[in-house]
Amino acid sequence: MLEVENLEARYRGYAALRDVSLEVHRGEIVCLIGANGAGKTTLLNCISGVHHDCDGKILFHGEDVSSATPQQLVRRGIVHVPENRQLFSPMTVEENLELGAYLQAPQMRAKDLSDRMERILEHFPSLKGRRKQQAGTLSGGEQQMVAIGRGLMSDPHLLLLDEPSLGLAPMLVREIFRIIQELQREGRTILLVEQNALGALGISDRGYVLENGRVTLTGAAGFLIDHGHVRQAFLGQDVS
Repeated sequence: MLEVENLEARYRGYAALRDVSLEVHRGEIVCLIGANGAGKTTLLNCISGVHHDCDGKILFHGEDVSSATPQQLVRRGIVHVPENRQLFSPMTVEENLELGAYLQAPQMRAKDLSDRMERILEHFPSLKGRRKQQAGTLSGGEQQMVAIGRGLMSDPHLLLLDEPSLGLAPMLVREIFRIIQELQREGRTILLVEQNALGALGISDRGYVLENGRVTLTGAAGFLIDHGHVRQAFLGQDVS
């Protein structure tokens, strides 16, 4: 579904990504793990058209989308749920969700839009009774659920999730990861960026390790969990 080939990205002349290649197949959860500053968010920003100072090739369903705008990519089926949620705090849960379908809403019947929202809210029972509540008054976990739900409102083929567990209590982290697995069972394809390496690998099919802007290791999730370097560098385990 998604192929990234020899991607290079820069910020003010500094090389943030170097020769990065990866692929995501239909129906997979693929995680990208790495330390702060490794280039994970930059990679998602390049794929979603937010960051433009990059070279290489990005293919989606076999078509080159390297120069597409974020709006064009949303129409093609790529949706990016950014780090730190970036909700519109004074707006209600329902209004934030509706914004996720802003490109499609003019062509949709009101009932179809409402039905889609109801289907998405089935994944987030705690939001159902808060749909008229301002998003900024929700807990961190509930705000993350709104952010994911907003991304789902455009019915994407590929969902890019950037640090969905960031800043959440362990119980809420488990709930977010459970929801991600539920979305996969629905047939969603997900590229997941996480610092929580063990949690991300625990729900993923495959993974990539990004260090200093380069992919240094890739493989099945089980292989990466057992790999000595991953265990030492990202899971805090002594392998000596």
